[in-house]
Parts: sequence; structure tokens; C-alpha cells
Amino acid sequence: MIQPAAGIVVWLGASLVVVADGRLGLAAGIALSTLGLAVLAFVTAGAIAAVAIAAGGAIAAARRLVSGPAGWEILAPGSTPRLVLCIAAALVAFWIADAVTSGPVASLRFALLAGIALGAARVLSTGEQAAQLSAVAILALCVASAGAIGSTEQGVWPFVAGGVVAAVVGWLPSRKPSAA
Repeated sequence: MIQPAAGIVVWLGASLVVVADGRLGLAAGIALSTLGLAVLAFVTAGAIAAVAIAAGGAIAAARRLVSGPAGWEILAPGSTPRLVLCIAAALVAFWIADAVTSGPVASLRFALLAGIALGAARVLSTGEQAAQLSAVAILALCVASAGAIGSTEQGVWPFVAGGVVAAVVGWLPSRKPSAA
């Protein structure tokens, strides 16, 4: 029962990064996605993998709290298409994870599909560096967790690498967009 809830938490966090423009919203999105991915990593790969994901995501979220536009800025004017994207991504990811593919880790497939799709969409759709860095941190954590889908013998190194990449990307300072 905890795996489906963790998958939904990953989607909620990635969705928050998509619809938020302020540093508090972006940090909360990273933290939620990290929490869900750490739970899924614990279930599929063990405690060391979960700690690696949790540490990388926590560092990225902590940095985002102090770098980027102030406030929450959730659902700012003009963000309706992003909200529709979040809902559509959840429906498509759920359909693919549950009906199209097979195997025992449907919750992980859902979380990764939704996290990667939403993170990539946010990176490609905005010029705001804080939002891009937040989305790249989620992408790194999701890609690191993807190894748990097909094999139980991948070890913890992909999780450690993903956590390090998320921490480094999250630690990069975001500059204010230039008024052109």
C-alpha cells in the first residue's frame, strides 16, 4: 500500500515544480519528489539507495529554499496549461504503468514516467533558471531510480550517482532573469 502512495507523492512533487515559480514552491516540490523516490528506492533497492536519493534531494531542496525568486508563486497567472500538463501526465503515466507494461513495480514505473515527463517539460518550457535546476534535480533522481525497474542486481551506485548529481545541480545558484 505504501508504494502507490509513494508514486503519487513523486507525481505531486514534480507537479509542484511544474506549477510553481517561487523558491518555496520549487523546494517543496523537490522535497516531495525526493520523499516518494526514497521510499520507492528503499522498497526496491534497500536502505543505502534510499539514503543516497534522500540526501541528494534534501541538499537540492535546501539550496532551492535560499536561491531563486522569493515566495511560493504557485499557479501564477498563465499557468493553466502547466496544470493541465500535470493532470494529463498523471493519466498517461498511470495508463502506461498499469495497462501497457507488466511487472511487479507499477508504482515505480508510474513515479518515474510522471517525474521524467514533468521534469523534462519544465526544463524545456521555461527560461527561469531556478525552475530549470529544480526540474533537473528531479530528473537526476528519477533516472537514477530507473535501474530498479528491470534488475535487482544493479547495486546502489546508480542511486548514489543520481543523488550526487541532484545535489550538485541543486546547489548551483540561480541567477535572476535579465530584463531584455
